Amino acid sequence: MRDHLSLTQLAQELGAELRLAPGVEPARKINGLSTLQDANTEHLTFLANPNYRRFLKATSAGAVLVTKEFVDECPVSTLCVDNPYLAFARASALFNTAPKAEAGIHPAAVVHPEAEIGPGVSVAAGAVVEAFAKIGPRAVVGANCFVGEGSTLGEGSCLHAGAIVHHGCRIGSDCIIHSQVVVGADGFGFAPHKGEWIKIYQLGGVEIGDQVEIGANTCVDRGALGDTVIGRGVKIDNLVQIAHNVRIGDYSAIAACTGIAGSAIIGKHCALGGSSRIAGHVTIADGCQVTANTFVTKSIENSGNYSGGLPFSDSQSWRRNAVRFSQLDKMARKLKSLEKQLEEFSCRNGKDE
Repeated sequence: MRDHLSLTQLAQELGAELRLAPGVEPARKINGLSTLQDANTEHLTFLANPNYRRFLKATSAGAVLVTKEFVDECPVSTLCVDNPYLAFARASALFNTAPKAEAGIHPAAVVHPEAEIGPGVSVAAGAVVEAFAKIGPRAVVGANCFVGEGSTLGEGSCLHAGAIVHHGCRIGSDCIIHSQVVVGADGFGFAPHKGEWIKIYQLGGVEIGDQVEIGANTCVDRGALGDTVIGRGVKIDNLVQIAHNVRIGDYSAIAACTGIAGSAIIGKHCALGGSSRIAGHVTIADGCQVTANTFVTKSIENSGNYSGGLPFSDSQSWRRNAVRFSQLDKMARKLKSLEKQLEEFSCRNGKDE
């Protein structure tokens, strides 16, 4: 984290064109980020969504990231960029408040003598690193984390406190694995036999590409045969379930509470909205967007936007509509019968003429 940056420094860091408000010096310091409504003179903010344009004229920010379209409307200094939201994302890295882990192995950590620990690695108190595990240079293993036998954590990657990586899993470079994530637990596999369930041992692993971020309390199950695979640059929210042998293509994003059943394939550059459900063994083509609460039960072969589910309404109306929904098949059959009768009636009348 940097305590403060001048407007000139910010413009250089973000590749922005600086326009100073009257009386403002280019050396004015900015020490954090805030919203248009809440920002004070020491804050940088941004306007990306035109719906928030009404807050621009009243902002007290030290500077605002805007496109050329809104520069003249802004009463304070501006940093003009093509994409304010992208510039805001980059600015957030400049003011990141997360503490940096210090290199070294804490005395309360347990690291097997046959584990391979790279230079500059941080292993915090309570962490366990088992035999033949490989921790790459500058990686971080947070407090009470577990890295199982033969697993790999790539260069610069971070396991936040309490994250678990079971045996035989590979995590690439520059990944962020948040607290309570479980990578490589057994997939849900059982064979029915005489009224009982016989466990199918999961013999594969998990392979996670570079620059992946996985949110808290998400589970990525190991493969039954072969690996569960998450591609480069994938972003996964909190509380997501990824079952065994799922494959997720590069740079896809998955929002919270989504469940992906076994052996489903998600293409590259896809976006799955919150609480999406993806059935097992289906394939979703590259570039698809699936909106929140949609249940994908069959493969999607073409890129595009896909939605499912019913919008909410008052309870009484919803109950009536739910009853009618259950009657759709009966109504369709009746409609088909009426169409047939009408066709026969038309034919008879035509002959009579």
